[in-house]
Amino acid sequence: MPEQPALRRPIRVAIVGTGAIARGSHLPALTALGAEQPLEVVAAVDVDAASVEAFCTDAGIGRPYTDLGLMLAEQRPDLVALCTPPRFHRDQTIAALRAGAWVWCEKPPCPSLADFDAIEAAEGGPGSAGPYAAIVFQHRFGSGSRHVRRLLSERAMGRPLVAHCQTTWFRDAAYYSVPWRGTWSSEGGGPAMGHGIHQMDLLLDLLGPWSEIRAMAGRLVHDVETEDVSTALVRFENGALATVVNSVLSPDEVSRIRIDCEEATVELTHLYGHRNADWRITPAPGVSPERAASWRNFGADVPSSHEAQLRGLLDDLRTGRRPRSSGADGRTSLELVAALYKAAFTGGTVRAGEIGPDDPYYGTLHGNAPGWAPGPPAVTA
Repeated sequence: MPEQPALRRPIRVAIVGTGAIARGSHLPALTALGAEQPLEVVAAVDVDAASVEAFCTDAGIGRPYTDLGLMLAEQRPDLVALCTPPRFHRDQTIAALRAGAWVWCEKPPCPSLADFDAIEAAEGGPGSAGPYAAIVFQHRFGSGSRHVRRLLSERAMGRPLVAHCQTTWFRDAAYYSVPWRGTWSSEGGGPAMGHGIHQMDLLLDLLGPWSEIRAMAGRLVHDVETEDVSTALVRFENGALATVVNSVLSPDEVSRIRIDCEEATVELTHLYGHRNADWRITPAPGVSPERAASWRNFGADVPSSHEAQLRGLLDDLRTGRRPRSSGADGRTSLELVAALYKAAFTGGTVRAGEIGPDDPYYGTLHGNAPGWAPGPPAVTA
C-alpha cells in the first residue's frame, strides 16, 4: 500500500445521537484526547431538537442539528461518532462515509450481516486512506488485553485448550419498557447481540478465528421478541473449545473470560470494563517462578475504555491506516452472533463462513425461524 500523507490539521468530529452513551462515554473520551492533541467537536445531531441543543450547550459544542445530511454538508467532519440505536447504523454510517467522514459506531454494529457488508462496501477502496467505519469494541483495548493477546499469539503459556466466555447480567421489566429494546428490528437481537457481543469479541480477539458453533436460546422471563438467555459451544481453528453464556437474568452480574492453556490459566473477571488488576494468571505445576512472573508483568495500567480505543483510531485517521474493528476485523463478532442464532433456532451446527447472501440468517438474525421471527400471534381454534 502506498504511504498516505498524514492529516496535520485539527480533526473535526461530529456526534450523532445525544443520549446516555454519547454523554457518558463518547464525549468524555473526545474531551480527554482533545486536551492533548488537535481535535474539535464541531457539531452534534439528534432528531430531538431540545436534546441536541441541551447537549451542545452543556458540552460547549458550536452547532446543534436535527438533520444528519445537512450537518455533513455544512460541517464536513473528519470523524462521526455514531451513538444511535442499531437500526439506524447502516444508513447513517453510509451517509457519513459518502461524505468523506470516518465513523466510530457504537455496538451492536448493525442488525444483520447484510447491513454490515453494505457499510464495508461504502468504505474507501484498497490502497486508499479511507474513510473507514470502526465498531466500538473497547474491551479489546487497554494494557491487559494487549498483554494477554501477545502471550497467546506467542504461545508463551502453551497451546490454548479450553475457554469460557460469560456475560451474565440482570435487566428488569423497566429496562425493556423502552420501546426499541427487545425487538429484532431495533436491536437486531437479544443479550447475545446487545450485551455479550463485547466479551465474545474479546474472546475472538484473543483466540483468533472460530470454526464451528452449536447453541441454544431461550425466552425464559421477559416478554420480548428476542431471547433473554443463550448458551453455545464454539470450536476455534486452533483446536480450543469454548463455552459461551449470555444472559440478562442473572442477579449476580459478572463478565468473565477464562482460557486454560497447557501451562497456565488466564482469567479476566470484571463487569463493564477492565484494568490490569482484573486479570489473573495461574501457572501449572512445575512452571518456574521466573516464567510466571514474566506472564504477570502487564506493564503500565491502561484500562479498557472508549478513550483507549479512540486514541488508536485517531492515530489511524491521521495516517490513513485501516483501524482495528473495521472491515473484516469488525465483522467477525457479528458473524459469530449470527451463527449462534442460526445454530440455536435450527438445532444444527453452523460453520464459519456458511452464512452468505442466500442464507435467511444473512438479512436478519432471526432467520424467519418459527417462534422467533416477529409477526402476529398464531390463531387458535
